[in-house]
Order: sequence, then C-alpha cells, then structure tokens
Amino acid sequence: MRRADRLFRIVQFLRGGRLQTARSLAEKLQVSHRTIYRDVLDLQLSGMPITGEAGVGYTLRRDLDIPPLMFDREEIAALVLGARMVEAWGGTELTEAANRALRKIEAVLPASLREKIDDVLLYAPGFKTPPDLRRKLDTLHSAAQQRRVVLLAYSREDGQPSVRRVHPLALYFWGGTWTLAAWCELRTDFRSFRVDRVEHADCLDEPFTPMAGQTLADFLRRVRSQGR
Repeated sequence: MRRADRLFRIVQFLRGGRLQTARSLAEKLQVSHRTIYRDVLDLQLSGMPITGEAGVGYTLRRDLDIPPLMFDREEIAALVLGARMVEAWGGTELTEAANRALRKIEAVLPASLREKIDDVLLYAPGFKTPPDLRRKLDTLHSAAQQRRVVLLAYSREDGQPSVRRVHPLALYFWGGTWTLAAWCELRTDFRSFRVDRVEHADCLDEPFTPMAGQTLADFLRRVRSQGR
C-alpha cells in the first residue's frame, strides 16, 4: 500500500468517532505500531486535527471535520446494492475496496441516514463465485490497467485447450459471466474470453502499447457495428 493511501485510510478510520489505538490501526493496515505513530505525527504536523497520544488512542476532532454527505433513500439503496454486487461478483481487491468505500460513506452520514443502510433489502448472493475466479479477475484487471501482456491458458468452447498471448483491454460482467476483451496476438484480432474458462492467467513483465485499430475504443466500435 502506498503511504499516501495509508494516511488517507488512517484519517477515514479516525473519522468514525471512536477512539482508535495505534495497535488497532496497525492491525487494520498491517503495519507496525511505530509506523502508525510516525504517520499520525506527520498528519498532526500537516494540520490534521487529530487528538490523542501514544498508548491512549487517537480520534479526529468532529468540529473540524468536513460536513456530512447527504443522500436520499434511493441514493443510499443504489450505493449499498452496488457495494453488495461488487462483493458478490468482483475480484478480491475490488471487494475489499467496495467495503472500505461503504464504511467511509457510513462514517460521515448523519445518524438518521446511517440507519437507512440496514433498511436496504436488496441483496446479491455471492456464494457461487469461487475464490480462484476472484483471483483471476484481480490479475486480469491489474494487467489491463498496467497494460501488461498476459499469457492465457484457456479452454475453448469445444473443450480444447489453447494458449494465447493477449493484450487485455477491459472486463465485462454479463449477469453471471465475466468476459475479458483483449487483442489476441495469435489471431491478430479482437477476442472475448470467458474468465471462468481461463485455466491460468500469467501477467508478464512485458508492456504493450495499444496501436491504432487495437484499442478498447476500436473494440467497442466493432461490437456496436455488429449489434446493428
């Protein structure tokens, strides 16, 4: 985790209103107590209104916190359902990110709105999403963001194995099935790969630069033209 991200998360934990000890923060962020002491001191020196001390705990002065976010009932329902859907069908990293985002929103909501989070009766059961699929989603998403070539061990629709070097462009969810949109070096064309048929995905230390005719925008134009 980048230090800037860690400092941001410390502030979010302190905004919850409860006294946070260095030990609890260290466990949540998986760093040492000494790192937490140093980070909190740096935040205080930068002007962040953190009160408390080592051995006792820390909190953020509520009078200097930013105003609470205001959402209506429908907006809260949309946010909660979105987080639950990511938790059900997303990769491991996105699942954790969705939960953190929901906690941050909950921390700054007024009590009257915070209670409405538990009133959202929209659910997305995720017991059918196996852990290995979540890990593959993490790998492919990271590769697409970093523009790294991926070596896929893939099982075709007819059951035959195939090995492909691809340039991952984006992941799409079709209500039960994830597909990877990619430029396939073997076919020199766009291909969509069902992630549940990917036996193994190896992100290579080999960057690619999308060329004209091989970009995500080109892929989307192709899809739209075929859908007419």
